[in-house]
Amino acid sequence: MDIASALLGFSIAAALLTMTPGLDTALVLRTATVEGARPALMAGLGIVAGCLAWGLAAALGLGAVLAVSQTAFQVLQICGALYLIWLGIGMIRAALRRPGQTGPAGADADGTMGAGAANRATAPLRWFWRGLVTNLLNPKVGVFYVSFLPQFLPQGVDVAAFSTLLAAMHAGMGLVWFALLIAATRPLARLLARPAVTRSLDGLTGAVLVAFGVRLLAGARS
Repeated sequence: MDIASALLGFSIAAALLTMTPGLDTALVLRTATVEGARPALMAGLGIVAGCLAWGLAAALGLGAVLAVSQTAFQVLQICGALYLIWLGIGMIRAALRRPGQTGPAGADADGTMGAGAANRATAPLRWFWRGLVTNLLNPKVGVFYVSFLPQFLPQGVDVAAFSTLLAAMHAGMGLVWFALLIAATRPLARLLARPAVTRSLDGLTGAVLVAFGVRLLAGARS
C-alpha cells in the first residue's frame, strides 16, 4: 500500500465511521437542539479534541499500553461509565422537572443552566469540557485507534508522524460532520426550543447515556 492509497482508504473508512450514529452524535444533536448552535459546536470541538488526543497517544505508543493492560482499561472504563450515568441522570432530572422549575441558582441537576436561562451562552467552555471528558473517558476510542490506524500505515513511513496525520484527518472529519448536524437543526430551532420538546430530548438523551454507562460498567466488571 502506497501513501496515496493509504490516505484514500483511510478517508473512506473514517468518513463512514464518523457518520455512524453513536454517543458523540447524540450528545452534539441534543446540545444543538436544546442549548443552541454555539454550545453544540463547543461540545463537538471537545469531542474532536478528545479523538485527537487518543490518536496522538496511539501514535506515540501510549495507546498500546491501554490495549494490553486489562487493569488500565477497566479503571478507565469504570470512570467513563460513572461519568456517563451521572450525566444522563442529570438530563433525566431536567426532563422530569416542571416548566420554569430550576435547581439552585437556575442550574440543572448536571450543573448546566436550564432551558431558557439567560446566561447559557456565557459558559461555552463548559460544553467543550463535557465533550472532551465524555470522549477521553471512553477507552474504546483508544483501543479503536490502536487497532484501526495500523491498517493504513504504508511501509517505510514514519509511524508516529503518519499516525498523527491520520488522527488529525479523522478529527477534521468529525468537526465537519458535527457542523453539518448543527446546521441541520437550525431550520427547526423554533420547534425544538419548545419546553415539551427540550424535556423530551433531555429525557431521551439521558436515558441513552445511562444505558450506555450501565453497559460499559457491566463490561468492566465482567
